[in-house]
Amino acid sequence: MNAGNARVMGYGKLVLAMLVLVLMTGCVAKAPSSANMQADLQGYTLPQQPAADEGMVYVVRPEMVGTLVRFNVFLDDKADTSEVGYNRGNQHIYFPVEPGQHTVYSKAENWASIDINVEPGNTVFLRQHPKMGLLMARNTLSLLDELEGTYFVKETGLGTLKPAE
Repeated sequence: MNAGNARVMGYGKLVLAMLVLVLMTGCVAKAPSSANMQADLQGYTLPQQPAADEGMVYVVRPEMVGTLVRFNVFLDDKADTSEVGYNRGNQHIYFPVEPGQHTVYSKAENWASIDINVEPGNTVFLRQHPKMGLLMARNTLSLLDELEGTYFVKETGLGTLKPAE
């Protein structure tokens, strides 16, 4: 291969890398300003409210990155019987919980977890963050405030909920 062809191939790789970066950053869901979120949420109510004696957990995945990979959600352990549902890109799920301390797990290529404290009658919002993995998407979990959590629930579709046993 001559120097001219090598240079062209080098530029091609650079352009491809920049294109991948642009596409990945374009798929990251960012919330608008607080004022814009509040205005957009006027009159909106969450699909499911907690009963007075229980809490509610919403898990949102507003990004489209790795949309074909489902992120399974488990409550308090990683057993199959503890799965409450799963999200693909641009989806959310919700499930009631007993008040108190809980650990929520999210499974993709890796396991992510977050500890939460749920008060009776309150709602907790969690966000799944997809990341590039070796074979498929990886994930992390973070806690959201009520405004941002409600906004992302409104902006995403319903994922797959597992029926309570």
